[in-house]
Amino acid sequence: MTKTELFKFFHDLAIVPVVKIDDAAKAVPLAKAMIKGGINTAEITFRTDAAEEAIRRISEACPEMVVGAGTVINPSLAEKAVKAGAQFIVSAGLNPETVRWCNEHDVPCCPGVCTPSEIEMGLSLGLDTLKFFPAETSGGVKMLKDLGGPFPKLKFMTTGGINPANVQDYARTPNVMAIGGSWMVKADLIENEKWDEITRLCEEALRLVQCMELVHVGINTADAAEAKKVADTFTAFGMTLNDGNSSIFMDKSIEVMKSPFYGAKGHLAFKCPDLERTVSYLGKKGFTVKEESVKYDAKGKMKVCYFNEEVGGFAIHLVKG
Repeated sequence: MTKTELFKFFHDLAIVPVVKIDDAAKAVPLAKAMIKGGINTAEITFRTDAAEEAIRRISEACPEMVVGAGTVINPSLAEKAVKAGAQFIVSAGLNPETVRWCNEHDVPCCPGVCTPSEIEMGLSLGLDTLKFFPAETSGGVKMLKDLGGPFPKLKFMTTGGINPANVQDYARTPNVMAIGGSWMVKADLIENEKWDEITRLCEEALRLVQCMELVHVGINTADAAEAKKVADTFTAFGMTLNDGNSSIFMDKSIEVMKSPFYGAKGHLAFKCPDLERTVSYLGKKGFTVKEESVKYDAKGKMKVCYFNEEVGGFAIHLVKG
């Protein structure tokens, strides 16, 4: 997998679990539990003697798992990890020698930074994606937004202090490519072989990072006259009527269509910060994009789309927000 392909994969998945494992015999059951939960990648940290063998076992037994090595502090450790099967290298800090080794061997790497000076060093080494670590204690989302000013094209993989309570804040931050975390693969869960719980936590993490929020319901009507009649009815509930060309909005929560539109009955609109990511997530659950409905913003990012599949007679509609 090329660096471009890997980082797109990370973006679409959004979550890269950080795994500390003490017993390599538990590596494959762990990987299978994660895959079952929808997450087919892991950063195995070289904080234990079992890391190298864990990478090797997962790589051999679970080829669909994109496994990498973390806490890689020098080129020799990077070489050892890659020989074991690691497809990417992550480190807590930025060691130029490790980055150069990875560049020379076409191994994607994501070294850690938390200051503008470290970022500039990374850029000078040809990197356009870096690890922001330790995220929470280095200023968190506010710092990431500030860094977006002087480094507008740079993307970050964020790790450190991230959990279910704050992961959506990072998922909504435009320069965050993916989020690293260990809450779904904690050492005690692995040690006690809580595979079903790891699967559940992986599923939950993927739902959380979509940040989906129902923002309005669309109701189909036959024509403008019927739409007006339906809209007038809602004014009795204290809703404000906002008449448009193709529909009438009642406040911002109900859209009455002036002619039949997508969906047998209407549509349900969900807001999310990254449509490409959510399209990928829902695609794994059987939803396919209605291509003629897609609209893009000035940067070429998807801002509106509908799916071909209906739920209870309602089309599903994503809007960026």
